[in-house]
Amino acid sequence: MDLPPVHSGKVRDIYEVNEDLLLMVTSDRISAFDVVMAEPIPDKGRVLTAMSAFWFDLLSDVVPGHLVATTPEDVDSHLLGHSAGLPSDWVGRTMLCRRAEMLPIECIVRGYITGSAWKEYTASGTMHGITLPMDLLEASQLAEPVFTPSTKADEGHDINISFEQAVDLIGRDLAERSREVALECYLRGARWAAERGIIIADTKFEMGLIDGELVLADEVLTPDSSRFWPADTWAPGATPPSFDKQPVRDYLDGLDWGKRPPPPPLPDDVVTATSSRYVEAYERITGLSFGNWPGVAGSGATT
Repeated sequence: MDLPPVHSGKVRDIYEVNEDLLLMVTSDRISAFDVVMAEPIPDKGRVLTAMSAFWFDLLSDVVPGHLVATTPEDVDSHLLGHSAGLPSDWVGRTMLCRRAEMLPIECIVRGYITGSAWKEYTASGTMHGITLPMDLLEASQLAEPVFTPSTKADEGHDINISFEQAVDLIGRDLAERSREVALECYLRGARWAAERGIIIADTKFEMGLIDGELVLADEVLTPDSSRFWPADTWAPGATPPSFDKQPVRDYLDGLDWGKRPPPPPLPDDVVTATSSRYVEAYERITGLSFGNWPGVAGSGATT
């Protein structure tokens, strides 16, 4: 494919189609503790692409999305003048998207207290500076979902910020609109998932502007951008296993590894278990067979 590269991240590679369109290719790479593992997770990229496409469609009445197409035929129709057709290993893991001016904040919504929010709460009784009730346990459901933005870090970890700090970065009108959209998308997604036995504990939305209009961008409500918990294993006081890279994290936590490159090799059973979790999350959320997604039949892992 002769498209000019724009950006390569831990998971996604982005290419320029023209001044208005970008091609986002989601690899099977997986990172843990900010380190990219050497072994890919088979079809992980296709799961993230398929699930994002599902949510873009379901949430389209809440906010427009930047997604234009995912099917090979529709993508190819926009690539005239470039090398013919998508490479076979890109099929099913490619999103043709409108180019957006991305907001410099992560639009995070938390429905349960876990992760960095739990660490802050145990230290100070607050979450992003907001005082919370004193009797919360780890993984407790919050009284209502809370918009908790963060900065975007090119390297290392994002930094949690207050809503007023977000206002300083993007202006009050845009911050309030982003909060409104993020909360509604989370509520819609959480209700949908709950009916299928999955808790969405928290999630991170990416938003941007196209011709001055706020749009949803990048990946949406995937196991990489959200914490999915099996509802039947949840109880306040402990964090349930997630439908994501949990087998990888559990394995690495049991090693004497400094969580710096190079990463230790992942055993085949950990890779297989992780792939199965991603696929199960997609099928439970969407009610669709992952085997019907483009590129899945006979596909192999790519890096």
